[in-house]
Amino acid sequence: MPKKFSPEFRAKAIRLVVDHREDYRSEHEAIGKVSERLGLGSETLRRWVRQAEVDSGEEPGVTTEAAREIRDLKRKNAELERTVEILRAASVFFAAELDRPLR
Repeated sequence: MPKKFSPEFRAKAIRLVVDHREDYRSEHEAIGKVSERLGLGSETLRRWVRQAEVDSGEEPGVTTEAAREIRDLKRKNAELERTVEILRAASVFFAAELDRPLR
């Protein structure tokens, strides 16, 4: 199960990579060293740095806020689709009740 890191920890890790990029031969090396020092995976830190670049507008992509909004809208859409299915089944049931002959 993945660990949960606080937003402050993530921001600190990203800031360390961004501030010390020039001290290393490549960004890959900077990410590796910083992730090793902080005790997290280099791929995790690389994804955080890339997402921070997208969120700040430096790189194209889906921002964290937009992704959250899309996820919420998909969840709401699925809930509404389930509600429609329930109402459709109920209307079929009650329509069948009305079509039965009275005794």
